[in-house]
Parts: sequence; C-alpha cells; structure tokens
Amino acid sequence: MPVGLSNELPQIHPVAGAYLGATAAKIKKNGKTDLVVIEFVEGSITAATFTTNACCAAPVTVAKQHLAKTQPRALLINSGNANAATGEPGLVNARQTCAWLAAELGCQPEQILPFSTGVIGEPLPMQKIQAGLPDALANRKVDGWAQAMAGIMTTDIVPKMVSRVVKVDGHDVTITGMAKGSGMIHPNMATMLGYVVTDAKISQSLLEQCLKQAVKKSFNRITVDGDTSTNDACTLTATQQADMPTITDENSPAYQQFKAEIDDVMTILAQMIVRDGEGATKFIAVEVNGGQTEEECLKVAHAVALSPLVKTAMFASDPNWGRILAAVGRAGLVDLDINKLQIYLGGVCIVRDGGRAADYTEDQGQKVMKNEEIEVRIELNRGAVSETVWTCDFSYDYVKINAEYRS
Repeated sequence: MPVGLSNELPQIHPVAGAYLGATAAKIKKNGKTDLVVIEFVEGSITAATFTTNACCAAPVTVAKQHLAKTQPRALLINSGNANAATGEPGLVNARQTCAWLAAELGCQPEQILPFSTGVIGEPLPMQKIQAGLPDALANRKVDGWAQAMAGIMTTDIVPKMVSRVVKVDGHDVTITGMAKGSGMIHPNMATMLGYVVTDAKISQSLLEQCLKQAVKKSFNRITVDGDTSTNDACTLTATQQADMPTITDENSPAYQQFKAEIDDVMTILAQMIVRDGEGATKFIAVEVNGGQTEEECLKVAHAVALSPLVKTAMFASDPNWGRILAAVGRAGLVDLDINKLQIYLGGVCIVRDGGRAADYTEDQGQKVMKNEEIEVRIELNRGAVSETVWTCDFSYDYVKINAEYRS
C-alpha cells in the first residue's frame, strides 16, 4: 500500500463551470475506465506546462499548438496508450480525436487539448476512442471527478485528489485537482498528468505565472526513478464563476492568498505521486540547506534522491550513511568542503567533520530508518539557499512492476 495514502477520496467540491465525463473505451487491457472529457464553460481560461523530454508525445505537441492559438473548451484524456514515439501518424491521430470531440461540443478542434498516458510506441486505438466518446460525453457532470480520476490512472494504486473551498480576500473560491503518476517520475516534469480547476476570477497572465511557480516547487521537486516522461502535462483552469472581483495585481492580498492555496494543492498532489511510487514503502524528503545557489542545492538533493544505493538502503532500513555521503560528494559542487558538511537522518547527526559523527550509533540510525517517512537533511554550510526534493525507496516490487508493465 502506498505510504500514508488510502483508496478513500477526500470530500470533493465540484467547481462551477467544469463538467467531467468518463467511460471504459477498452483502451486498457483490464477494461477499466480509460477515456475522460473535461468540458469548461465559455469564458474559462487555462494555463499549462509540459514535459521537457525532447521525445515528447504527439498529444503534447498538439496541445501546445492548440493552446498557443486559443483557450480550450475541453480536455480529452486517455489512459492505456501514450501515443508517444508514433511519428506523424501519432500527430494525425491526436488531431483527429480533437476534431471528433469538437464536433460533439460545437467548437473548433483547436479548442480541445489532448492528453495521453500509457504504453509508449503503440498507435492510438482510434476506433475505440471514437466509439467511447459518446458515452464519456453523456456521463459528464459537475461532480464527475471520481470517475475522471479513475480514468487517468495507469500503474497508480490509489487515486490522487485534493479539493477545498478557501477564502480569497473574503470570497469563497473552490479548488479541486487530480493527478496521476507512479513511475517514470522525474523533473522536468515528471509520467504524470495533473489537472487543477478553480472557479476563481483571475487574469490569464497571473494564472500562467501562478502555475509556473507552483509547478517549480511541487511537480518539479519529485523523483521516483530519474526517468522524465514523454507525456507529462499539468493544467490549471479558472472557470471565472466565483462571486469575486477579478485578480489582476500580483501584489494584491487576493493573488498572494490564491497563489498560496494553489502552491499547497500542487505540493500535496506531487507528494502523493511519490507516496504511490511504484513499489514504494518509504516516503523520503531530502532537504539541502546552506547552499550558495538553488542549482547546487538541487544537484545535491537529486544526487541523493536518485542514488539506487541510497534508495535500496532505505528499503532495507539500513542506515548506511556512507552511501549518502558518497552521493553528496559526487554531486559536482565546486570547492565542496566535506569537513563543513553535516548530514542528518531525522534528528540524528550521522556525518560531521568529514566522516561518521563521533556521537552517532547504529541504533540511532536504525530507529529512524524503520519509519515509513524519513527526512535526510544535508547542511552544506556554504550559503543561505535551501531546497527540498521528495522521493521514495526502491523495492523488489519496482522491478517487478516495470518488468511486467507491457505483459
């Protein structure tokens, strides 16, 4: 079972102006829900970020092109097939699915953003998608979040959703979001899809700024296995239906409150992905303090978080401090003084003065490592910058899941 998560969904607050429908179009071999439509009321605005993988999937390319032209009326999502590494036919197929949905909704194909997740290198099963669209559309409703969540999952064990009604400058604002991801997770971005919808009234420029900053500190701070997907995408849509003035000033209390809420929602969703990492038994926060720059803090954090030796030691509950120290040392920091370095497991100092801390005992480390949630804190003592990356351990099941993924 994922670390600290369950199959129970939170209380879901529908977002006015967003309608979700889903169906089982038999794209997935297991016959589960795999086709999702999210329709937005006219006047809604959307911001999006996408994978930086040069081998990006066809739907990523098409979604970027469409978003550059106009605001979307709907998102079309399929799981079970990534439509990645499919060449020109993949692009043609992605555009055709948009045309089919646009015809049903009475809008332009460019007003549809396509998203896919699943096996790479297989052609999109077009007949199944075309046949499934009427059912997905017939099922759409403002409280269709649970069905939509089921429709975007692949190797996920549990659904990942956050939903809340918050006060923004004294006005009620609803924010509901969902994400999928379990393996092939690493910035920038990480195989994940994320969709957050709010009824807030906000300008396009501030919505884009808010998303970019939120993703930087959430989805771009997680790693499961170091593999950046071909299909990653995250969208933030504002339906503009809340009873409030439009947020247009980034220095206003309203924007700062809204931004803080979006930051929190996306951080929780990102951490859920790590907690549900394929085969994960431990949730690990790698905190690096005292760096000169953000870049060098992230270098150190990722060196530790990505180390197979560190991750397997975490799985075994083995406080092998030498593996952590070695990872820090190979992170590539210029003029790193290991004698100034301090490393902690939880509240226990394991490295000091260039080696094992004099007062450290194996029993202390063992107690920390038996926990499901572990903090590795690294004090560089060479600056004032701090960064945190979240990861998980490597278990036997990670290999099994990925070895059998296409079976």
